[in-house]
Amino acid sequence: MGSLLRPPALRAARARFYEGKISRAELRAIEDEHIVAAIRKQEAIGLKAATDGEYRRRYWHFDFLAGLAGVEMYEPEQKVAFKGATLPHALRVVDRVAWREPVMIEDFRFLAAHVKTAVPKQTIPSPSVLHFRGGRNSINRDVYPDLGLFFADLGEAYRNAVRAFAEAGCRYLQLDEVNLAYLCDPEQIAALKARGDYVEGLVDIYADLINRAIADRPADMVVSMHLCRGNFRSTWIASGGYEPVAEVLFNKIGVDAYFLEYDTERAGGFEPLRFVPRGKKMVVLGLVTTKTGALESKDDLKRRIEAASKYVPLEQLALSPQCGFASTEEGNLLTEDEQWAKLSLCVEVAHEVWGGL
Repeated sequence: MGSLLRPPALRAARARFYEGKISRAELRAIEDEHIVAAIRKQEAIGLKAATDGEYRRRYWHFDFLAGLAGVEMYEPEQKVAFKGATLPHALRVVDRVAWREPVMIEDFRFLAAHVKTAVPKQTIPSPSVLHFRGGRNSINRDVYPDLGLFFADLGEAYRNAVRAFAEAGCRYLQLDEVNLAYLCDPEQIAALKARGDYVEGLVDIYADLINRAIADRPADMVVSMHLCRGNFRSTWIASGGYEPVAEVLFNKIGVDAYFLEYDTERAGGFEPLRFVPRGKKMVVLGLVTTKTGALESKDDLKRRIEAASKYVPLEQLALSPQCGFASTEEGNLLTEDEQWAKLSLCVEVAHEVWGGL
């Protein structure tokens, strides 16, 4: 999906960096070594696309977004609460949002320079993340008295970011879009209303943001979206099937593929897949959980793929884990061996269901 568990030696190096015991350059050299090893492992088990494991990041989302002009990461008094864990940091908008620095561009170039058989895949948070997490209260009212201007600036910043990745050679970009899935949860909608944010039309606003972001992509750049309901230290935030957003998700947003969380009943059934346009888009079923180390049964996975094929033709389906293994550097509660076993399982089942890949 994107993130991989950080090896112990890498975690130790990052701890030394935070303590001021090694420099940024020294840390990057250690990251380089581990990223190359992770690429080789992904290629060895047969993955056709490889990431850098997000090994250079503290968070799947904040590192990229805090690199945009006008955005900063801080430690809030009221923190984001998962079901069993609390996220220590948040983002706020303090000035006009813009793409100024080449955030993660060099990271992608390193990845692309070291893959041998796999396509280099870049993951970044969807633009909606900057709005949904903190809402109106996290956006400076003097800078943005009108949220319309904020959304316009955010869309333009992302349009420039996607163009920069394309110019660096990226041809497989994934937008991690959790918030459309959150908008399927009545509790999340109630929380938005309670803090004074509007929810009517928000799905369309987020869809427009994504479309604006990818408007200038090259014809040969594949863009996918990942949706889940929270993934921090094997915990979660939201529940609810895709039905409330399905029509906009599959027909208004101009991406090529959807990585959909489907590892628990919290994600609902496959019925919303009936909105997927025939012959045009791929749906990657996230049936293999990254939250526990227990390995799924091949037969169970095949039965669920067959069930999904009642709504989307089999040739438009694929298989993956439901999310990354380490949305933050702490990682989920399973071992590296269990992680690689799950990725290998996905490859094996894909070969058995879809034949030669």
